[in-house]
Amino acid sequence: MIMSGFFRFGVWQNFFRAWKSGYSGNLEGEGFTLGGVYVIGAGRQGVLLEHREKEFGDKVSLPSVLEAAERIKPQAS
Repeated sequence: MIMSGFFRFGVWQNFFRAWKSGYSGNLEGEGFTLGGVYVIGAGRQGVLLEHREKEFGDKVSLPSVLEAAERIKPQAS
């Protein structure tokens, strides 16, 4: 996994984007686990948004998260 991530062009693009915007991590921890974002609605609404990182540094679109959060309907008591 480490070598395949090292040679991917998109990973380097994401690294330089973060570096140019001033992000500095602490370099502690594993560092090889991809993450994701889920927006889950109340009751039976289920998953309203799912974003899984395909490569290191993938970012979820903030407008899509806000749109999904606005679709959450309160559960009747």
